[in-house]
Amino acid sequence: MSLVFSGIQPTGHLHLGNYLGAIQQWVKLQDQHPCLFCIVDLHAITVAQEPAALREATYQTAAAYLACGIDPEKSIIYPQSLVSAHSELAWLLSCFTPMGWLNRMTQFKEKAGKARDNAVLGLFAYPVLMAADILAFQATHVPVGEDQKQHLELARDIAGAVNRHYNQELFTIPEPLILPTAARIMSLRDGTKKMSKSDPSEYSRITLNDDADMIRLRIQKAKTDPYPLPVNKVELELRVEAANLLTIYAALSGRTLDAVIVQFAGMPFAAFKKDLTDLAVAHLSPIQQRMQEFLGDKGELHRLMLRGAEKAAAIAAPTIARVRNAMGFVV
Repeated sequence: MSLVFSGIQPTGHLHLGNYLGAIQQWVKLQDQHPCLFCIVDLHAITVAQEPAALREATYQTAAAYLACGIDPEKSIIYPQSLVSAHSELAWLLSCFTPMGWLNRMTQFKEKAGKARDNAVLGLFAYPVLMAADILAFQATHVPVGEDQKQHLELARDIAGAVNRHYNQELFTIPEPLILPTAARIMSLRDGTKKMSKSDPSEYSRITLNDDADMIRLRIQKAKTDPYPLPVNKVELELRVEAANLLTIYAALSGRTLDAVIVQFAGMPFAAFKKDLTDLAVAHLSPIQQRMQEFLGDKGELHRLMLRGAEKAAAIAAPTIARVRNAMGFVV
């Protein structure tokens, strides 16, 4: 049986890239596969977090999942830290992961930068925890973006290494799930970089918590070039900021990029930004309203996450038991 696993860190407010590139696609996936959509709070603490802020961000992320259309009757929503299988399996897998494999992970090099010697072990071992996230549930498919492909390949390598060592299929080898309709949303301040919660510029992103005035301000400040909007895709390839804004419009409107290019060909950016603002506000306002409704009853939100964690733990338990037995632990 197929099973999809994915998750987002509860650090900062979810943004348009999270929504259009991931969550919107998850809503479609839950009608095709059993799905676990995790709030990966263990991953979040590779960077120091203020405890109350992390807890609040976890509730915010759960509310966003629900408000965007993830159905807890179809999918499992839960915080990673409530299911001990993640942490336990991460340690077990780390004992089969050569340092050389982790040294090749480009994301660690990017995040650690010149402070590599002071980087915490958790940041270095992050991909092993990600492998445990996937393998604990025997996930068959993982929706991945370009920046996570290397980590999924590592998960596949680790699963294969453990299976070969014990000469049994302890783990399903997960496959990447490429979503052709997922939009790759870039920074509003730099069209060559992905939209990110960690970007120091608050004007680099539109968050799901932004009100109409803030959405308008962020779009007004979005970087552009001095020319009218392009008339075809060939011209668009050389104009990354124009391509990003048109891609956002296409994704929010549910139309093809080609159709949107035709609609706005030759238009000044100022006029286009007004239309984009109106569309973004109309699309996001109902989501924001539903988020506030869910956050208005945190007791119910908490119960929902606990229920999801119980379901997730039950799915992971047989795998953890088999692995513990194969490794020679008393069970």
